[in-house]
Amino acid sequence: MVKSDKQAATLPVARKRDWRKAMSDHVAYGLLAYTALQIFVTVKALSEGSSTALPYLALIVLVAGIIPVCRWFEKRWAVLSDAEAADPSLAGEFRRDVTALWAMAIGLPFGLALIFKMLLSVF
Repeated sequence: MVKSDKQAATLPVARKRDWRKAMSDHVAYGLLAYTALQIFVTVKALSEGSSTALPYLALIVLVAGIIPVCRWFEKRWAVLSDAEAADPSLAGEFRRDVTALWAMAIGLPFGLALIFKMLLSVF
């Protein structure tokens, strides 16, 4: 069966990836993952050594401290022009930034929990 030109024209065209939107999505999901891990990992480690509001204050400070770092990742990609945002040659840089973002979002809560546990054992 041969498709007419009209049918071929209505088929969806493969969209190019927009690095700006993709990085914005990664930052949003990374912040969610970081905050969830912060709640379950770091606050648990802090609350084992203290029954005050200190763990919750620490959570607020740590989440507020990570936002500028995530904003830096997003801002780096938000300034791209429309042509640059679809440029496939930026794939390597994008993967590097996404890897760094996710390593920070996942690794930092565990690293901070370890530091807090070590400090609580010393004091």
